[in-house]
Parts: sequence; structure tokens; C-alpha cells
Amino acid sequence: MIIAIGCDHGGFAFKARAVREVEALGHQALDCGAFRLEETDDYPTFAKAVAEAVRSGKAARGVLLCGSGVGVSVAANKFEGIRAGLCHDTYSAHQGVEHDAMNVLCMGMRVVGAELAAEVLRSFLHAAFSGEERHRRRLALVEAFDKRGAAPR
Repeated sequence: MIIAIGCDHGGFAFKARAVREVEALGHQALDCGAFRLEETDDYPTFAKAVAEAVRSGKAARGVLLCGSGVGVSVAANKFEGIRAGLCHDTYSAHQGVEHDAMNVLCMGMRVVGAELAAEVLRSFLHAAFSGEERHRRRLALVEAFDKRGAAPR
């Protein structure tokens, strides 16, 4: 799988480790920036790059890193077809994929340490959507939001 990885200054210190973790599992990392530590960079720039890589099929999944994980999660979820989840534990990381077809993992590197972040990333990458009827049904309801721009009535 190709995994798009992006970060702002808050996640920059972990990005190289994330690339190594992805590659150690036999996947290919697509680096979407930041390419240097710049305290004034803007997280939406990197969220957009990762979301577009996933939406276009250039990457199967994405990983976004910032200080809290919240900003990149909010920004990535503005893109149709992106199901970004903020996860700081292994259960949420694999369950988000298995039940909700989460395709972008967001983490806050000021919230979790590098070792836990690596475990969460591995959990996300090992997981697969279950395809169970109840999960397909719920995913269809969520995907309808993209098409209508709002929840069905």
C-alpha cells in the first residue's frame, strides 16, 4: 500500500519515524511535507496534500501529524471521501478502519509520545474494513453526507 504522510511543525519530529514504520511493514511512504521544520507553517496545507493523495488514489491511506491532531483531522474531513480519525490509542486506530473505513489517521504529537504513536500507526496499517453488513450500511449513510452536503432527513 502507498501511505501518504503529512505534518506541520507540531508533527515534524515524528514524520521520519512514521516513514520508517510504514516501510518496515512493507508499504511505500508518499511524503506530503513538511519538508523542513518551519514554526509558521499551516496544517491545512498538509492536510490538503494528504487528502488529495488519498482521494485521487495516489495513496490508499493517509497519516497526518500535528500538535494536537485536531486541526489536521478537521481539515482533512472537509474533503469528499476522506474519513479522518483522531486516534491516540491502538483500539481506536484499528476499530476506526474495521468499522468505519477510516482512511486517514490523525495524531497529535504533543499528546502522545513516539513509541505510542508508532504502535497506533502500526495498528492502523494492520487493520482492514470488516465489510460486515451493519458497517457497510453505516458507511453508506456517512457517504451520503458527502453527496448531499448534510445529513439525510
